Parts: sequence; structure tokens; C-alpha cells
Amino acid sequence: MLEYLESLRLVDHHCHGVLDRDLGRTAFEEMLTEAETAGPPGVSMFDTQVGFALRRWCPPVLGLDAHAGPDEYLSRRDELGAAEVNRRFLDAAGLDALCVDTGYLPEAMLDPPALGCLAGAEAHEIVRLESVAEQVAADGVEAARFADEVRSRFHARDAVGAKSIAAYRAGLELSGERPSEAEVVFAADRLMLAAERAGTPPRVCDEVLHRFLVWCAVDAGLPVQFHVGYGDADADLRRGDPLLLIELLRAMDPVPAMLLHNYPFHRNAGYLAQVLPNVYVDAGLATHNLGHRSPALIAELLELAPFGKVLYSSDAFGLAELYHLGALLFRRALAGFLAGGVDDGAWTPGDAERVAGLVASGNARRVYGLE
Repeated sequence: MLEYLESLRLVDHHCHGVLDRDLGRTAFEEMLTEAETAGPPGVSMFDTQVGFALRRWCPPVLGLDAHAGPDEYLSRRDELGAAEVNRRFLDAAGLDALCVDTGYLPEAMLDPPALGCLAGAEAHEIVRLESVAEQVAADGVEAARFADEVRSRFHARDAVGAKSIAAYRAGLELSGERPSEAEVVFAADRLMLAAERAGTPPRVCDEVLHRFLVWCAVDAGLPVQFHVGYGDADADLRRGDPLLLIELLRAMDPVPAMLLHNYPFHRNAGYLAQVLPNVYVDAGLATHNLGHRSPALIAELLELAPFGKVLYSSDAFGLAELYHLGALLFRRALAGFLAGGVDDGAWTPGDAERVAGLVASGNARRVYGLE
């Protein structure tokens, strides 16, 4: 089963750019955690599940033995240079297509065409909804014209999907009602006034505006990705349970809602994928962060989620290693799950191969229209 999955090229339906520069140890370790810093003195991100997974699986791609020490690994990385490191790991991931979230760029990163070139894969854009709205507000568009300008800029993007980060800002308890034009005008006015008073760039954190943006994508008929659960320190995990979204998810039907990451709410997400026809799930980000424990995550996600509604994503960001790790750990976890079912007589080898093809790429190609 693992050999079969390794022969399949994946569609990574949610990922980000990678850094095209060499990194010192501190900067590298900061890319291995969702925390703002790598940790206090004496704490290393190499001594984590993702750190050990990286030392197990990434050194051979750079010509080192598995389990190479951190200093040896980083020295080899510097010797090869960022461009070659990125090429090797993106190629090793075995991707057929990437859907790249371009909305978070704290510094210059490789864009979708560059990622696609290195991976030998199709590259598509996922538009981050809040980024579009914040740019409109930053450009000084008056509140009365805000909604039309957001819609115009959104439709001008050649994207295959949209993403909401409401979980980071207002939480996921979003009403299913479409906000009125008047509500959007008032919310846009508040957004601009708050930015002006604080002397900072506009930051969407209003439940009305998050709903408005989701409906912009729904009206365009594009799949809408929602950050769910696990993320960096800005996320309030108490408000990140996907069950809070159920009213909006129902209202969006039949437009696909793509629940991203989901840990530690992955079982809740699997339930939603079973009971709501337009809901799809993945276990991106958590897969490589759980490292050796990732098979348990994948098995729990698949307890209730229909196999035709589970997708692969890496949520790789910053380090090209995370593209390779995400793909490798996902393949191994799914192969173990499917092979175990064959051994137990739960399904046939043919069934297992068919399901592997759906989850690896078929489901994403169908939902995003990538056929």
C-alpha cells in the first residue's frame, strides 16, 4: 500500500510560499513552531515531534544519513544553498498541483509560479479574503463603496478558491445570515476609523465583515477554506471548534466549505463532513507537527469523514522541508490505515487503492475544478 501511495502524485490543496534565503539555526527553528519564537534557552525545536521527523526523513534528501544532528544538517543546508534545498524538497514531495494561500507574507517568499516550477506541478492561487478587504480599506475607499470594491478586486483574481481566517480574529461562531449592505457599510466605517485612530494598518476582526467576505466567495461559486483549530499564538483555540460554524456551513450549501487543519477538533470536523453535504476536511499543518504520531491523527479524521470528502494538504510555510515532510508522513499514515483495513477484511486491496487515489488528488481536483 505504501508503495502504491508513493507512486501517486498529490494535490496539496492548502500551502504557502517558502523562503528563498539561507537561515541560521534560530531562524530555522522558529519555522518549526507556531509560537512567535523558538523557545527559551535550553529548549530546542529539534526536540519535538516535528524536529525528530525532520531529522529522520529530510537529511537523505540533502545527501546525509537519516538522523543527522542539527548542526550537521544545517551546515549541509548552507553548503547547498536555499535555491537547491528548495528544489530538492519540493521535487521530493511528489506533487501534481498546489493551491497556494498568498495572503500572509511577513517577508518575501516564492510565489505560486515559482513553487510550481520547483515542484513540477500546476500552481493555483487561494485568495485570503481578509487581505483583500484590508487592502481596500488601506487604499482609502470610502465605506459606502467598500463592498463593491471588495467584490470587484476579488473577482479580478484568477483564483480557484478563497480562505477565511475568521478563527484568528472573531472566532468561528459566525451567523448563517448574509449581512445587509447597510451592515457592511457600518462595519467598514468602523474598520477604517479604528485603523485611523490607532495609526495602524486596517485589520478585519468584525463578525459582520468576516461573513460578508465569505458570502463574496460563495456568490462567486468558489470553495471557501476556513482555518480551524491549531495555529499560531494569535488564534484563540477556544473559538476555533468547527462545530461553531454549523449555521454558516448550512447556509453556504452547495458551495464547498473546506475545513483546514482541524486538530484537535479533527473528529468534530469529520462529523461535519459526514452530516453536511458541502463540507470537506484535511489534517494539514498537524500532520508534520505530530510527526511519529501522525498515523493516529489520520485514523481519527477518517473515523466519520466520508473518504470522498478528505483532502491532502501540507500547510507548508517558510521551509521547503515541510512540503516533503507533510507529503511523506501523510502517505505513510494513509497507507498504514488502508493496509490495516485490508488485513482485517474491512475492504479489498482494490477498494484501498481507489480510496488512496481519491484522497491523494481526486477529491481536490473535483472540488476545485482542476480536472
